[in-house]
Amino acid sequence: MHLFPHNDKMHDLSLVIELDLVYIYIMSLIFNWDIVLREEYRLSRIVFQKGERMSGTETSTSGMSPTSGVRPSRDAGGLHMENQISTWDFTALKRDQQHAWASGDYSMIAATLVPISERLCEAVDLHAGQRVLDVATGCGNTALAAACRGCDVIGIDFVPALLERGQEQAVSEGLSVTFQEGDAEQIPFPDASFDVVLSTFGVMFAPNQEQAARELLRVCRGGGKIGLANWTQDSYSGQLGWTIGLHVPSLAGLKPPFLWGMEERLRELFGEDITSLQVRQRSLVLCARSEQDNLKALRTYFGPVIKAYEALDAQRQKRLTHDLLNLFHRFNRSGDEMMAVSSDYLEVVATRR
Repeated sequence: MHLFPHNDKMHDLSLVIELDLVYIYIMSLIFNWDIVLREEYRLSRIVFQKGERMSGTETSTSGMSPTSGVRPSRDAGGLHMENQISTWDFTALKRDQQHAWASGDYSMIAATLVPISERLCEAVDLHAGQRVLDVATGCGNTALAAACRGCDVIGIDFVPALLERGQEQAVSEGLSVTFQEGDAEQIPFPDASFDVVLSTFGVMFAPNQEQAARELLRVCRGGGKIGLANWTQDSYSGQLGWTIGLHVPSLAGLKPPFLWGMEERLRELFGEDITSLQVRQRSLVLCARSEQDNLKALRTYFGPVIKAYEALDAQRQKRLTHDLLNLFHRFNRSGDEMMAVSSDYLEVVATRR
């Protein structure tokens, strides 16, 4: 279903994509956000297929996802498709992500999410002595929760500043955790190195989703568990990311991180390499003294918001502020000047084949 009908023979594919995105945005104003995300996911798949039929090229069989991004361009032979997100672009994007997450002080945000890490460790039923890897550990919330349970824990992240925070917290709590730099798409450990592999709002932000999933599976031993906590699109946190994206668009064709909050997508990513997949929708209440105070905290501590404002001129900053405050108000259930929002996430436990 499209707001503006079109077919594979249309010559201006960029217009097709833009019109479909208008359709998705209008849907967002009317329907449940889960429906919207599924439509966006559908679009990301068919756009590549349309491009292939128009150009006569074949689907890439490289490590990159064939739907990771395509861009229409013209040469003497007419319209053809190019990979919008090449290997080099992934590297550049990760560099930008590093700068964003290193901005501000994410530990102030992460402190509000500690209960989610505790719940995840309970969900995977950790036991003392197990080898545990926390991927995209950030400030180490989940790594520290696993260490509290007597596990041998390593936390990896590609942002050194966050790892330093995690190490400081481990020392202050008297816990033994090894923090080291590492990329979720190139985990620096041999196959089957860990009994349990965890990630809390971390691996979901890896640009190459298929490669990240393969790495989680690779380093987990047979019979081991993979435990994830992923924001869902229609959650407060999901909508925060969506709102920022309306003002500072990401690379075209990049799969939304909130696909990791859909069971359908997880089954696609893990495929036959798992024997079971358990998912549970949970929520966490996030509080602030007021909606304005929440905005101030995000602009002070939360890297992605800091970088979003830096990328906008004064007028567009005002529009972003307006939209963020509207978002806070829409989710606020406090009933007074305080702010209390419930943000849903998907708790995932997969068993490695």
